[in-house]
Amino acid sequence: MKNSLKLSIVLLSILLFSCSKKSEWQTAVASPDDNVKVEFMLTEKGEPTYLVTFKNKEVIKTSTLGGFDLKDMASLKENFEIINATKSNFNEVWEMPWGEQTKVENNYNELKIELQEKADLKRKLTIVFRVYNDGLGFRYEFPEQENLSEVIITDENTQFNLTGNHKVWWIPGDWDIYEHLYNTSKFTEIDALSKANHPDLAQTYIPENAVNTPVTMKTDEGLYLSFHEAALVDYSDMTLKIDKENLAMNSELVGSERTGYKVKRAVPFHTPWRTLQIAEKAGDLIESKLIVNLNEPNKIGDISWFKPTKYMGIWWEMHLGKSTWDYSGNQDMTSFTTDAKPHGKHGATTENAKAFIDFSAKNNIGAVLVEGWNTGWEHWIGFEDREGVFDFVTPYPDYDLKEVVRYGKEKGVEIIMHHETSAATETYEKQQDTAYALMQSLGIHAVKTGYVGKILPKGEYHHGQYMVNQYNNAVLKAAKYQVAINAHEPIKATGLRRTYPNTISREGLRGQEFNAWASDGGNPPEHLPIIAFTRMLAGPIDFTPGIFDIKFDKWKKENQVNTTIAQQLALYVVIYSPVQMAADLIENYEGNPAFQFIKDVGVDWQTTKVLNGEIGDFVTIARKERSSENWFVGGITDENAREMDIKFDFLSPEVTYEAIIYEDGKDAHWNENPTSINIRKLEITNQTDLKLKLAPGGGFAISLKPLKK
Repeated sequence: MKNSLKLSIVLLSILLFSCSKKSEWQTAVASPDDNVKVEFMLTEKGEPTYLVTFKNKEVIKTSTLGGFDLKDMASLKENFEIINATKSNFNEVWEMPWGEQTKVENNYNELKIELQEKADLKRKLTIVFRVYNDGLGFRYEFPEQENLSEVIITDENTQFNLTGNHKVWWIPGDWDIYEHLYNTSKFTEIDALSKANHPDLAQTYIPENAVNTPVTMKTDEGLYLSFHEAALVDYSDMTLKIDKENLAMNSELVGSERTGYKVKRAVPFHTPWRTLQIAEKAGDLIESKLIVNLNEPNKIGDISWFKPTKYMGIWWEMHLGKSTWDYSGNQDMTSFTTDAKPHGKHGATTENAKAFIDFSAKNNIGAVLVEGWNTGWEHWIGFEDREGVFDFVTPYPDYDLKEVVRYGKEKGVEIIMHHETSAATETYEKQQDTAYALMQSLGIHAVKTGYVGKILPKGEYHHGQYMVNQYNNAVLKAAKYQVAINAHEPIKATGLRRTYPNTISREGLRGQEFNAWASDGGNPPEHLPIIAFTRMLAGPIDFTPGIFDIKFDKWKKENQVNTTIAQQLALYVVIYSPVQMAADLIENYEGNPAFQFIKDVGVDWQTTKVLNGEIGDFVTIARKERSSENWFVGGITDENAREMDIKFDFLSPEVTYEAIIYEDGKDAHWNENPTSINIRKLEITNQTDLKLKLAPGGGFAISLKPLKK
């Protein structure tokens, strides 16, 4: 009897020890304010899953994590056990060298789950969650281990199970471009493959019914969600494949026809962060800094050589047809030779550049962009043999690069370089050191790069791992020469501007130029009120606002900009970039009193506040300039007229400001009377309430300067 009792006690002790051993793993983590919670679980098959709640209500239902399909190796997705789980917290305040605000709080709680397969190779995988008050990020880490030295990923299979048929603002999961109009639909109505939902555009490739990120949603309960990724380095862009039947999204990495896989990495490595921003107000998505916070601190050191600036340039005139990029071919794609005769419409001449410099110097514009300055534009697109075409150091005969730079310095205006690669990546790689060294020798600190066309080598896509590395390596190399990059036809922004603050802006959306030449009527009035809550969540946008000649009938009667002139002014505040273009022609600014706002508006901000907003409808943003006590406010609407009540309680107390208001005229309308504008002055304090009327497709811009006592 005694022996039986002893045996029972021993067995009970073993059972209790076993239970305590398993229960010691803490597999849930909450945000610092306890509103966002993530719970990690293993299924009976040993498959990793997670669940997300916000204020105790499910936001993401139980979803699978990273079932990695691997080439020439068994998938890494189940039969796991937890071998360690740790929790930690982190809180810091870091300073943006330039940006929407000066100081950023980075406060999160972290859960790190270390997994190992129970049998066979006993491969290891770690999953890390960082949970913020405004959402979360998670990534996969492949630690150093005996039985896994390299992975070739054919699919990742991260899942997001939604809680309902949400309203979604989306563009197709295109492997080559992001230049699509946004669609608004219920989740189950997403059809990225339908021609009705996307036009035929150059180098478009959409292999799946998937959406690109950021993709933003609104639940029936009024909660806002935005899915994206952060710190995209040496990996493939993640699109999200739509599973209508199960109300789920599954990661679909951009692939390569040349290699046949999605990602190839040596172990150890980690993936980018998969992110979810959560907000009760739409404007809180814009104010969120979750994406940049999930990136590492500055790795390039001093960045004082880059100054945020407004700029003008030789660009819009080519889209209008006033001039051309090429010197001799008139865009007929013949080859340039040193004895080629000019056709007379070349835009990038020394004389034209100096005219822009003169106008910029008089009007508080810090830089001038010159496109079409270098040889190669006669044979740059539509050809298979584009490698070796562009020369990034040799100007056309009618453009004296050194003289233009000298003249700009004399006038206090910098030159922004332009490198169109025509997606011939090997040509650009070979010339980068020489091209950046030339810029450094001339004191040029910024370059606009372009990647128009199908990627060379054949079989690669703009958003695959090969090109992710191309874009990021260009940034790294440019930093060595004190060069900042504004990339067009880019990989999407994922917050790397924190780590490499010489990556200053990028396109990555359907930009202003579509208004000049798109056959579908250009960007509709709802375009930018959607962009502010989707694409802009990823990072700065080089949208090129400031078109005053809205109809441009002299050049293209069939095209126009689909906003009022007041909205064009508002965009300098609403759409963020540290480089903002005054994009129109000189003659359209001269003598126009509305141009005063472009002269005055800041470009680098101490504080940003979203005053109101609803996705696709309207948004108002106020920003305080870093270098002064001045505030600027911009508000835009879609095709619907609106009346807004603006409160100025964000202003300093006991200070009176002179406000100059640029608002739609009483008869303004984006199509019928887009240039009707009213400009007025009044005094404003932080107690002021102001009602403003926005015309269809309209907006308003306000400059606020403290009055001296």
